[in-house]
Amino acid sequence: CLENTDPRMRGRGIQLLSQVLLQCYSLLQEKEVLHLVLFYENRLQDHHLVIPSVLQGLRALSMCEVLSPGLAVSVLKAIFQEVHVQSLLHLDRHTIYIIITNFMDTREEELKGLGADFTFGFIQVMDGEKDPRNLLVAFQIVRDLIAKNYALGPFVEELFEVTSCYFPIDFTPPPNDPHGIQREDLILSLRAVLASTPQFAEFLLPLLIEKVDSDLQSAKLDSLQTLTACCAIYGQKELQEFLPSLWSSLRREVFQTASEKIEAECLAALHALSACLSRSVLTSDTEDLLDSFLSSILQDCRHHLCEPDMKLVWPSAKLLQAAAGASLRAYHCVTHSILPLLLEQYTKHTQSSQRRTILEMLLGFLELQQKWGHVEEDEGTLLSLRATVCSVVFSALTDPSMQLQLVGIRALTVLGSLQGFLSPSDLELVVDHLIRLALHEEDSQSSEAAMEAAGSLAPIYPKVFSGRMVPRLEEELQSGVFSSEREEESSRDHCSLHQRCLQALAAVSTHTSIVRETVPVLLQHLWKVQKGSEAGNAQDVVSVCQSLHRVALQCQQDAEGCWYYHQTVVPCLLAMAVQAAMQESTHPLLGKALLEEEVLAAMVPVISAATTHLSPELAAQSVSHVVPLFLDGEVSFLPQNSFPCSFQPFEDGECLEAQRRLVALLMAFVCSLPRNVAIPQQERLLQELLALSCSCNCPFTATTAAKCFAGLVNKHPAGQQLDEILQLAVNRMEPSLAERPCRMQALTLLLWVMPALAVGGGGAEGSSLALTALPAQVTKALVLRYHPLSSHLTDKLLGLLGDVELGPAAADGFSLLMAESPDVLHKGCHADVRIMFRQRFFTDNVPKLVQGFHRAGPDVKANYLKGLSHVLNHLPKPVLVTELPTLLSLLLEALSCSDRVVQLSTLSCLQPLLLEAPQIMSLHVDTLVTKFLSLTSSPTMAVRIAALRCAHALTSLPTTVLLPYKARVIRALAKPLDDKKRLVRKEAVAARGEW
Repeated sequence: CLENTDPRMRGRGIQLLSQVLLQCYSLLQEKEVLHLVLFYENRLQDHHLVIPSVLQGLRALSMCEVLSPGLAVSVLKAIFQEVHVQSLLHLDRHTIYIIITNFMDTREEELKGLGADFTFGFIQVMDGEKDPRNLLVAFQIVRDLIAKNYALGPFVEELFEVTSCYFPIDFTPPPNDPHGIQREDLILSLRAVLASTPQFAEFLLPLLIEKVDSDLQSAKLDSLQTLTACCAIYGQKELQEFLPSLWSSLRREVFQTASEKIEAECLAALHALSACLSRSVLTSDTEDLLDSFLSSILQDCRHHLCEPDMKLVWPSAKLLQAAAGASLRAYHCVTHSILPLLLEQYTKHTQSSQRRTILEMLLGFLELQQKWGHVEEDEGTLLSLRATVCSVVFSALTDPSMQLQLVGIRALTVLGSLQGFLSPSDLELVVDHLIRLALHEEDSQSSEAAMEAAGSLAPIYPKVFSGRMVPRLEEELQSGVFSSEREEESSRDHCSLHQRCLQALAAVSTHTSIVRETVPVLLQHLWKVQKGSEAGNAQDVVSVCQSLHRVALQCQQDAEGCWYYHQTVVPCLLAMAVQAAMQESTHPLLGKALLEEEVLAAMVPVISAATTHLSPELAAQSVSHVVPLFLDGEVSFLPQNSFPCSFQPFEDGECLEAQRRLVALLMAFVCSLPRNVAIPQQERLLQELLALSCSCNCPFTATTAAKCFAGLVNKHPAGQQLDEILQLAVNRMEPSLAERPCRMQALTLLLWVMPALAVGGGGAEGSSLALTALPAQVTKALVLRYHPLSSHLTDKLLGLLGDVELGPAAADGFSLLMAESPDVLHKGCHADVRIMFRQRFFTDNVPKLVQGFHRAGPDVKANYLKGLSHVLNHLPKPVLVTELPTLLSLLLEALSCSDRVVQLSTLSCLQPLLLEAPQIMSLHVDTLVTKFLSLTSSPTMAVRIAALRCAHALTSLPTTVLLPYKARVIRALAKPLDDKKRLVRKEAVAARGEW
């Protein structure tokens, strides 16, 4: 074939040879490669039909490691001279780019020996390229030419022209493009070329200015981003000639554009220009271009800050801040001129709205100073204006306008963060203002902002805040002893002040030294409630617990503060609760508030947050005290531990009911411990919890005991001990589920233990437990850890859906199984949570739910629908969409259910599906429209709102599907426009307007 006179036959012969070489190029010897290269170079002069196969052969040879010196140059010269690249198909052009890339990777020094001829040859190859795949490779070759210092010679402009002709990129990938090349890929690749060398500056900058001044938004954005990239490698020499034009274009865009994107990119480009000029090294005979550039900016922007109508105030301020933020030199240059002007304008204007605008601009400049930290004496425009700046900020804090106050608080926070700026007397004033705003300002926004500011500044000035703010807050807290003789309005004011004192004490506790001051104050307040020196107000105790919880969260990242907090707060809370429980039988009113469910529920997160971040060693030290307290009544570690009787929360007896409620605090502690902390007497503790959860008549106590049991089971290592405790649970629960009076307690235990084993927990492979005997109490603990027993417990739960008495509660239990548990079974408490447990639960159990629904009698069908809607509601939407075709008919049936929980759950499930699966939902549009419109008249407000949101979401379906229903829906949605509830009317307006 190779000698055949027919070019097609010769092409076939060369094609076969090239295909073989592509397979075995690594096996060739040096002499073989030499002869093959000479042969293929000669074939480049052959008929054009042969050329594609010749290029494939050269591609194979370009990958040979034994290529003799000089052959790479020889091959490229032959390609540059003999091949008319533009006439080739895009795949053949791609082959040439790959040959060049291979040689650049392996024969760099040889190619550099060609000098500028190599650059010129490549320019000829690339000229006119249009295929996006080839352009990505070509752009990379240009980047390598520049980055690896190949000689460009006199061809810099030609190389720029051959690449810049594609700027800005205008490419839309075809639908179903198998290559996956996006417009953004080409933009970034070309930008990397254009911004790769200062040698392009004289050609590129005029092009960028032209495109910024054009009307095409995409061209503006691309040009501004490219300019920003170029400034990283340019010096003032490259920019000098074009600075006036660049500034003019940027200024015009910021002053006139309606696009936030373009404004942001203009400011970024100005920042980059200022930074570039700031980096330039000045010599005695060079002009300081930064100074002259900033002078132009100041000249064009400064006067706008003084205009009465303040129209261009913000654009001017943004431009000045963008330039000033580039370097400390730029910052001093701009602020030297601008800060005195802004302070003067603040004093000149009297309206709060104008003052707020000016203070916000001043704040922007103050925030820039934070980048450089400490305020230096010798270069500080800011320091010379300290008195005036403080005066302006303090005046804003006393202004009646809440909006101006909020900006003032932000400015105060920034000033405080500038080390060395505030004098000791200023700091005292700062603290006084923050106390006043936090406690006595009518508007809650200002109060909350002041507390946040105190929390930010306290770690910087811990002595000032612990010495001045904490005592004042303590004094305010103690000054108003609640009196029943107060007027009602005065009582409300006192309650509000009382609340704010507690919140402020928590907010300022952001440093360990301050925590040591505030925690005793908060605990002392709780002791007063417990001892009856103040009215036993449950809400008051809850407020203290909320403050303690915030402090606990703020301490978690500091090991010293965390341990101090834990060993101070946890024993104290336990002591107060134990004392209150013991007083319950002798003095029913003393400490009563501490035993209310609301208060105990508020204590749980405090103890949990105080425990989760302990080191294993410290946690082990603490658990050795707390568990014996509950099991053996060991109270010696508690403060003020002279109790009138023994503490026996797991003993029987009506008089011990108050003590049993404190199992909630045990749950908060042991379920928050790290998994590697051993719990003393764990098997006994599990048995006591199991007995309490199954027999206690108090729902609160039974539930917390079940949750505590579930939390411990979840972390329990797999093995015989776990199997034995589960068998014990089975033996206790099964009779309880079958007969009164403890059926509900048994169901609660089932619901909590199931997820504990399904989310995670010591896997029970090889479990010896008799699976068939398991009852329905051990569920959430098992589901979370994929325990083999979890499926059997789930079957128990499914069976209870058909129970007339327990069915509704069992259906609600599916929500507990699927939802995030806030206190015991989540990762924050170190629970063993396996990924995708919800998907697994869905796959295993939804078919059973559907079957159960079809088999169930009419009186319990709603239970199955409710359980299904809870499962679907907590399922990741992508998973739900894939299962939608098989479940949609059942969801539609659920909308007809009279149970409002089922209706609400189903509507909240359908709403996102209308947006994410419009094609499937379109098939059922008639039913959906009817159901949604019917439910807009539901007696339950939440159902009406959800139905209107779904009616709104219907508009995302294809228009052709909706048009037949348009008039009917608009007519029907007129009625909820007159609904008595504002939130319903709001949704009706939105839905009807969209239709």
